[in-house]
Amino acid sequence: MPRISNRTKPFSESVIRYMTRVAQQTGAINLSQGFPDFDPPSELLTALEKAAINGPHQYAITWGARNFREALAKKLQYFMGIPIDPDEHITVTCGSTEAMMASMMAVTDPGDKVIVFSPFYENYTADTILSGADPIFVKLHAPEFSFDPRELRQAFEHRPKALILCNPGNPTGKVFSREELLYIADLAERYDTFIITDEVYEHIVYHPHRHCYFASLPGMFERTISCSSLSKTYSITGWRLGYVAAPREVSDAIRKVHDFLTVGAAAPLQQAAVTALSFPDSYYTGLAETYAAKRAYFLSALDAAGLSYTTPQGAYYVMVDISSYGAGNDTVFCEWLAREIGVAAVPGSIFFREPQHRYIRFHFAKREDTLREAAERLLLLKTKSPNIKP
Repeated sequence: MPRISNRTKPFSESVIRYMTRVAQQTGAINLSQGFPDFDPPSELLTALEKAAINGPHQYAITWGARNFREALAKKLQYFMGIPIDPDEHITVTCGSTEAMMASMMAVTDPGDKVIVFSPFYENYTADTILSGADPIFVKLHAPEFSFDPRELRQAFEHRPKALILCNPGNPTGKVFSREELLYIADLAERYDTFIITDEVYEHIVYHPHRHCYFASLPGMFERTISCSSLSKTYSITGWRLGYVAAPREVSDAIRKVHDFLTVGAAAPLQQAAVTALSFPDSYYTGLAETYAAKRAYFLSALDAAGLSYTTPQGAYYVMVDISSYGAGNDTVFCEWLAREIGVAAVPGSIFFREPQHRYIRFHFAKREDTLREAAERLLLLKTKSPNIKP
């Protein structure tokens, strides 16, 4: 039998998806994989029902149905404050996962350097490996998970082709300040580097923090590849509707990759999602308020359970420090937590380049009754203690 390719050897299956299976097997509440257990807005479900009956049911234009791209461009232009052309700048993808992969393959060649902040969402290293690029890791320093300007400048001195920026951050919940983004922008211009952003949590930000779109910074649109999706904003992770907003020349290259990766996103789902893209400002204000309430409740549950954590500034994840339990293996700890406590988390080590086993990640995108049950189960940590060695 011929051997398989070498490019798949450096990484394993997604640990996040593995922990979802552990949750299913043990009956644990799944606070590992970041998807809601509540329905999308009712208007969106009504639009989906209509699209299911009336269509369209055949291929849309490869890079996205025109009415969907127009609605998306209008929304982006409103929130970014810069002109977005639906024909030149927008490519609709099968989720932000494909958006990131298509972007990486469109702008990097094998051997190119790509800066990745650590901790990072696990897909980013896989993206660099599959595209043949070499990652340069820059540490985000706990507890605020901020970068050291000197360390970032040293990384740029390797003349990277791109930097991946997740903002608001997964897994940390960090929201980069405008000052931090301007520092990155200055280096990107100086070293002629693309910035590939992952902004899927753009509307889930907690006061007093504010999300700043990197493409909206002075002179940055021409070197920014903005990736996002509708999954988190409208609670439709299973619809797999993502997109890339980029300058025309970059968009042309992304569309070529996208065409041969997936051909196109589901036509009836694009039709239905047009409804969501026209929601008023009150929807996004309400979304942030809803998640702020969930964050407050869940953090109080962690306090009651005696757990130490970093307060998230955005997104719906929280990094919890388990070092007080003497757990040298965070994966084994998470398996124990699911089995004995009944709550599933993600071992934090998968997010770090450097050896780091003191963190686990929870998410709180759940109904109030789900979070309440999780809070009650976490109280068991006061009476149960794992015996986990390195």
